[in-house]
Amino acid sequence: MANKALFHYQNGSVVSNRHVFGRPRSSAASQRKQISMPLLCGMMLFCLGMLSLFTGQMASNLDRYSQRFMKQSLFNLDENNRGPIDIWKSEYAKYFYGCSVRSATFPDAISEQSSNGYLLIAASGGLNQQRTGISDAVVVARILNATLVVPELDHNSYWKDDSDFVNIFDVDWFISYLAKDVTVVKRVPDKFMRSMEKPPYTMRVPRKSAPEYYLDQVLPILKRRHVLQLTKFDYRLANNIDEDLQKLRCRANFHALRFTEPIQALGQKLVMKMRQMANHFMAVHLRLEPDMLAFSGCYIGGGDKERYELREIRKRWETLPDIDAVGERRRGKCPLTPHEVGLMLRALGFENDTYIYVASGEIYGGEETLEPLKDLFPNFYTKEILANDDLKPFLPFSSCLAAIDYIVCDESDVFVTNNNGNMAKILAGRRYMGHKRTIRPNARRLSPLLMERDQMDWDTFAQKVKAVQRGFMGEPDEMRAGRGEFHEYPYSCICEKPASDIIAAGNNGGGDGDHHQSQQFKENEGLRKRSNEEEEPVLGAKEDKDVFPD
Repeated sequence: MANKALFHYQNGSVVSNRHVFGRPRSSAASQRKQISMPLLCGMMLFCLGMLSLFTGQMASNLDRYSQRFMKQSLFNLDENNRGPIDIWKSEYAKYFYGCSVRSATFPDAISEQSSNGYLLIAASGGLNQQRTGISDAVVVARILNATLVVPELDHNSYWKDDSDFVNIFDVDWFISYLAKDVTVVKRVPDKFMRSMEKPPYTMRVPRKSAPEYYLDQVLPILKRRHVLQLTKFDYRLANNIDEDLQKLRCRANFHALRFTEPIQALGQKLVMKMRQMANHFMAVHLRLEPDMLAFSGCYIGGGDKERYELREIRKRWETLPDIDAVGERRRGKCPLTPHEVGLMLRALGFENDTYIYVASGEIYGGEETLEPLKDLFPNFYTKEILANDDLKPFLPFSSCLAAIDYIVCDESDVFVTNNNGNMAKILAGRRYMGHKRTIRPNARRLSPLLMERDQMDWDTFAQKVKAVQRGFMGEPDEMRAGRGEFHEYPYSCICEKPASDIIAAGNNGGGDGDHHQSQQFKENEGLRKRSNEEEEPVLGAKEDKDVFPD
């Protein structure tokens, strides 16, 4: 009866099933030619030399190839394994560590005086969308050999936050941490600005532009005008670029962008409060704000009032088409409702005494929407509950509030995403480097199952949820290199420990220590990089399209 009660909630706001050159060969035979004896002997000698060279190379690399084979047999996940999943941590985490350190062959940054000019960046969207833009801006400045001016944050997005870079991030740390990679200044020198005959040139580059685009189209303008501003700078750099530049992306995003001391202090205070109440806790990013629902075209069962309200908000985006909300939900295009998130987690094995921290802005429907999740997990906390009066100075600034949520989610033992927004992607990427459990709902298969849950008993439902969630639980080898956003899966910055180290640690009884080291982002340069899988080609520049700001 208790399990059955998990299905049916009187105020349930969930829609039920009721309510992917070759040149043609010539058919003519080629003419045979007589080969002279000296030429034939020369060819034979050449072939023997090449064969000797090739076999020597094979012998020198034999150990490396054998280690790779051993590594794959030890560490690759067995997709056919149907054993129980440890919901709190991955047993494979100890095999990997974050490795974003610069290589010895990566040249130092060009000085301000020797650079090709000053690069101004206008970031776009909410805090985490801007964070991706800032990280990519660092790489673009490196590509252009430009001096990067501290990026300008977006003051015109949905949240109308007037915060500047210095209000959110430790600007001095940002400049000093990247000093060897890119020269960063707080502003273009006044003397230089006064000497300019024209104001800074402004342009917007296409989305996912390759480094070649910046060199061919942007660099000439920068050299000619000396000061160049790139506007609406979010996701303007291709996913697949040179490995040294990918590692720079990681250094910028996961290390250089450190929050200011007041934000960091409050975030850590909330983490400490959660730790005092439980040995481990889960963070859930619900992503169910009114504007998010409106943008997605989804519906959570609030009747005509909900449809009208979301339709009015949706008018903000002029190019969005009409959407069949029920069809979108069945195809897995909608975020799960709080009730659905709770059902998924309980089905995976999280008990109702689990402590959860819910990260979100304003939830559509307020307490009524959240009530089913609270009933499933009574130990329910938010920054508002934990911080009390300490949160008041930050309340007018949405970016500060998002930063506090980011810190607590980053420190959680399990992070649960919903609708895979920008915050979820960045946190997933950072947690891959430390290999903590990250659960992403397999919405395409999970949504139809949730809509038909009243047609099966609880044990059957839980078994099906566990089956569809395999491959979406944040295992180190779960995603494929080159797929999706690099910020979500930074494969160039995830290294695998040598097989010999793992075997030695196992023989010595070491395991927990290895896991701890990987979670602390151990950055030892000598270990071999993972990522032996074939990567997709570099994405070309694409036209702008509607992207929901996170």
